[in-house]
Amino acid sequence: MNASDSESFRDRVSTIDESGKRKWVFAYKPSGRFYNARSCLSILYLVLFFGFPLVKLQGEPYFLFNIIERKFVIFGFVFWSQDFYLFGITMILFIVFIIVFTVAFGRLFCGWACPQTVFMELVFRRIEYWIEGDANKQIKLNAMPWNWEKTRKKGLKTIVFFAVSFLIGNTFLAYIIGSDALFGIITDPVGTHIKGLLAMIVFSMVFFFVYLWFREQVCTIVCPYGRLQGVLLDKHSVLVAYDYVRGEPRGKHIKKASNSSVGDCVDCGLCVRVCPTGIDIRNGTQLECTNCTACIDACDSIMDNLNKPRGLVKYASESTIKENQPFIITSRLKAYIAVLIVLLGIWVAILSTRNTVDMEVRKVSGQIYSKRPNGEISNIYNVMLLNKSHSDFDNLSLEIKRPKGARIEWVGLNGRLSSPVGQAVKYTFFVVINPSKLHERKSQVHLVLLNGTQVIETSETSFISPLNK
Repeated sequence: MNASDSESFRDRVSTIDESGKRKWVFAYKPSGRFYNARSCLSILYLVLFFGFPLVKLQGEPYFLFNIIERKFVIFGFVFWSQDFYLFGITMILFIVFIIVFTVAFGRLFCGWACPQTVFMELVFRRIEYWIEGDANKQIKLNAMPWNWEKTRKKGLKTIVFFAVSFLIGNTFLAYIIGSDALFGIITDPVGTHIKGLLAMIVFSMVFFFVYLWFREQVCTIVCPYGRLQGVLLDKHSVLVAYDYVRGEPRGKHIKKASNSSVGDCVDCGLCVRVCPTGIDIRNGTQLECTNCTACIDACDSIMDNLNKPRGLVKYASESTIKENQPFIITSRLKAYIAVLIVLLGIWVAILSTRNTVDMEVRKVSGQIYSKRPNGEISNIYNVMLLNKSHSDFDNLSLEIKRPKGARIEWVGLNGRLSSPVGQAVKYTFFVVINPSKLHERKSQVHLVLLNGTQVIETSETSFISPLNK
């Protein structure tokens, strides 16, 4: 970009005019190799998005984010509230991965994998093209007075948009409550699931509002990621960029034929007309750019018509355009990658050593010890079991490994414990020890939880006895 070019466009968001009013974006329908690739990827994305709530692994959904019951399932692994630290590490790991990806490749995630972009540009925008036509027809339709044609097209678009929003909203709800609970809400009488019905309506209306009216404003106003990229990007980050060295100074094709000093950009403005956020990519890196590649396809088509090489708008870094440097891994990017590897190692280590059943043993408050008529000493404890696996445990037992000669007496049980999936159950028991086995006032008791003969959890607790004689 020339030094003389105005920077006033940075004073406001591209979709808001100087008076603060909304500027509606009528984006022309893109076409080209990148758009085709994004379309194929979006099909895969949509299949996975709508299919994952139906997929189960050992009776659990593949993904579930049940905030209400504090139950989370990621790739079939179940996490409960006691595992929130692990869920937190997973989220941090994902954020760091996005940061590493942004430092290296800009907002590639936004243009190719973000749900907002996929649904807006490759689902709802296509429906809009199908009903109202391309941008020119949409502008004409909006400008005309209300008549049968406008009412029919606007009404049909509203109905279809709401139907798709309803489907998306219910799928998101399935990620929170599970597909079985969602089907129950749909099939059972309305009066039995009032809260669920309200949730379905709220989710649907939110998506309907976003895709019918709010649209690209989500990316430019609501989403913090666009602002985050301003901190993360540097001159070595690869992003959708205009090759101003090759393209400037701009000029019409007729002038270029007689003037070799004019750049390759013919100032056709097609890159602006296809942009879903209404920016001019030739102005450089901007907050609103989602790296959707529509401008690359548009510019490539013009270059093809002029028999010029493609790549006037392309994936490139500032250092590549200005200094012709290849992509390099900077020290900052190496540091982010190192943090990502460390977090990934911690995550794998914790996940691989995570117990299927958590056991917590605590002394019952209010009583230090009891001395029995035969001279034995007992302490009373509560044991809390939380099953984090995919199935119930009905044949658990608790044994004392140390000290030798100690035994367990259960309160109201025969010694066989059960631990249902996802539930915390509490049992009460006595540890009884002969004084001859005790050599200190405070001794350590080592307990093991067995499933049949397999040790699945261990715990240690203190045993209090009278002072030795």
